[in-house]
Amino acid sequence: MTTDLNPNTNEGKHVTVKYQGSSEAVYGLGLIGAWVYYFSKVTTLQEGVMAFFKGLFWPAFLVYKLFKFLDIE
Repeated sequence: MTTDLNPNTNEGKHVTVKYQGSSEAVYGLGLIGAWVYYFSKVTTLQEGVMAFFKGLFWPAFLVYKLFKFLDIE
């Protein structure tokens, strides 16, 4: 009978970490929806640029409004 001092060594083994990116898909759909919403109201180039950035950063606006509504500082 032999005793191995370090039985869990991973020498020479490749470890792969897999995750499911469902949150990325939800953000992507939200991004497209926000752009459709904001770009539908655009009449000038400046408003178009603002619509692009508002659509990109809509989660930050959402969290800000939520904290303001809940009176969290």
